[in-house]
Amino acid sequence: MTDGRMAGDPADKRTFEDELRDRGSLVYPIRGDSMLPLLRQDRDLAVIRRPDREPRRLDAVLYRRDSGQVVLHRNVGVRGDGFVLCGDNRWRREYGVQRRQIMGILTAVVRDGLVVGGGSGAGDGRAAEVPVTALRWRIYVGLICGLFPLRAAVLMARGALRRIRRFFRARKGRPGQCGE
Repeated sequence: MTDGRMAGDPADKRTFEDELRDRGSLVYPIRGDSMLPLLRQDRDLAVIRRPDREPRRLDAVLYRRDSGQVVLHRNVGVRGDGFVLCGDNRWRREYGVQRRQIMGILTAVVRDGLVVGGGSGAGDGRAAEVPVTALRWRIYVGLICGLFPLRAAVLMARGALRRIRRFFRARKGRPGQCGE
């Protein structure tokens, strides 16, 4: 997630919208963990294209929240009031995302110089853009989205365990505990 400014020179005030409008696509480094395990911060690059069609179910879309925050999450459905989006590493869905908020659609992922989604790159060690329609990509998306109820339960349990651990760590060493 980001504030919507392109990485690089702080004097450069170009936004994702500017880049997509002027060039039709952009490549940017992943920030955050909401799309793990596929997209990894500081290791992967997202290739985004300006939408030339309505986002389909299971497309990963780049959108701007009302708060101004720019997010890449998966379209898991449509409700009467807009799209339903969710990160692959999240269990809470975001409802009511409007078409006007969607800036682009993920078309490829460059990981460690190789492209995820099929193929082996350009064959000479250079990365090449491969569509996310490749078989390996579709299998991953099908598993991640098809197993959403199980994945949500695991993520909720993991979060609850972390909160319990933090609670007991915070209490450790405080006077008045049993055994003192």
